[in-house]
Amino acid sequence: MPKASDIKKGFAVTLNGKILLVKDFDITTPGGRGGAKIYKFRFKDLATGGKVEEAFKSDELLETVEMTKRNVMFSYIDGDEYVFMDNEDYSQYNFNGDDIKDELLFINEDILGIQVVLINDKPAGIELPASVEMIIEETDPSIKGASASARSKPARFATGLTVQVPEYISTGDKVKINTTESKYMSRAD
Repeated sequence: MPKASDIKKGFAVTLNGKILLVKDFDITTPGGRGGAKIYKFRFKDLATGGKVEEAFKSDELLETVEMTKRNVMFSYIDGDEYVFMDNEDYSQYNFNGDDIKDELLFINEDILGIQVVLINDKPAGIELPASVEMIIEETDPSIKGASASARSKPARFATGLTVQVPEYISTGDKVKINTTESKYMSRAD
């Protein structure tokens, strides 16, 4: 069994008889000597869809659940359901838009490397690639002579995502975005 410090976003754990999917976590370090780091996890209960928050010391053991991942691509929207298609056997996985709203900010028809997380052969969540390339839909005009280390400005994408980009980037540019931190990385090729 892994320690709390080894658990990452997207892992599934068993806690109090429930299967919980890690959606996010924060790490705090208490003051004083020898204080163990505290990991505060935000889970999604896979049975009810509810949110659960729990805190653990870094060396506490958690029981993980066996899960598999399948490469998928975004297919289409059916009402409130988002449908993803398996790249190998073409089976479809449906997700409610509210359940994957954070991931949807990075997903369009062109994004590759998306994986669906399956627990007991049921879709539990979506795992994004480390970075995605997206085209800027709207940003302030670029400033001539702006340097790479200069100030930043907000840029909005078709998915609704907004990130800070350098001043020299303009509307229509294709850029690389870090999906974990929602931050600009570089221009895309």
